[in-house]
Amino acid sequence: MAEAKRVVIVTGGSSGIGAASAREFARRGWRVVVNYSKSAGDANKVVEQCNSAGGDAIAVQADVSQDAECRRLAAAALEKWGRLDALVNNAGTTKFVAHAKLEELSEDDFLRIYRLNVIGPFQMTRACAQALKAARGAVVNVSSLAALLGTGSSIAYAASKGALNTLTYSLARVLAPEVRVNAVCPGFVDTPWMVSGYGAERYAELSKRYAANAPLGTTCKPEDIAETIAWLIEGAGKVTGEAIFVDAGMHVATPR
Repeated sequence: MAEAKRVVIVTGGSSGIGAASAREFARRGWRVVVNYSKSAGDANKVVEQCNSAGGDAIAVQADVSQDAECRRLAAAALEKWGRLDALVNNAGTTKFVAHAKLEELSEDDFLRIYRLNVIGPFQMTRACAQALKAARGAVVNVSSLAALLGTGSSIAYAASKGALNTLTYSLARVLAPEVRVNAVCPGFVDTPWMVSGYGAERYAELSKRYAANAPLGTTCKPEDIAETIAWLIEGAGKVTGEAIFVDAGMHVATPR
């Protein structure tokens, strides 16, 4: 009897890094749950792309900042395919605020950002833990270079990604030996979300500056991050509790 295909949930899977990850797993023959919170149209396009690439995908709407929604999302994957081998916690949010403008970040901004960027991954991992243990699976949390450097779209965002890295270390310890848990920390990634957040002119300026300072002299594409996520899940069998930087070397950059 042929081995059943592996199953992955990708939260925030309708665009950017999430969509690229969904397509990457589909290309590798996985069954993919493309999670989305708002745009069914975008999610359905990703599902079509996954199916065209040789995978088998479905779209499931869920707000992963809500525990009941996380449990429903996990249940949808198990109801459809009877197993769950991997979880990519990619869904996230921010507020674009220059770091020096302290008065422009409110308590509610912090709570909203933490609710999705930190509590969401915890709740999703908890909802999937039993199935992942049964499959001896893996979790990848999509963090950020901002977790190390305190940079990025806002102080609240950077702080939330620092917390996500710490969450990764804790979960890696308590879910071992059955489940591996790692984080990827992208640097500047070319996504529509970044363009809309910063504005086209500011985005182009930041992209050029980043490439000029990164040791590899470039920025990243969503596909670069997706390849690393897939490696952490399919390979890297002895790697857990790590934060892998995919940032063209910016985390080790020094003035030239």
